[in-house]
Amino acid sequence: MDVLDRIKATLAQHQVVLFMKGTPKFPMCGFSSRALQALRDAGAQFEAVNVLEDPALRASLPRFANWPTFPQLFIQGELIGGCEIIEDLHASGQLARIVADLHAEAAE
Repeated sequence: MDVLDRIKATLAQHQVVLFMKGTPKFPMCGFSSRALQALRDAGAQFEAVNVLEDPALRASLPRFANWPTFPQLFIQGELIGGCEIIEDLHASGQLARIVADLHAEAAE
């Protein structure tokens, strides 16, 4: 499976995906750490993908998403944005509402 197919498969399998540098236990950059904290504070259940473990993924995802930096948050297969957008959504309460809606849909 090529890297674009792997990206699409990951997005299809998980409602919320954070492509980040490092892992949730060991974030490898401040932006990934801040995005991770915002998702946790919002109560999100998400799949974290460490782009540092896969050079092809790290090189291809910015072109796929048309977003040059990491982290990158996708919700229901759509790019939401990077760290600052995630933090803005969290600060406004929108991230928690989005997450709550997703969890409610999953419970139905």
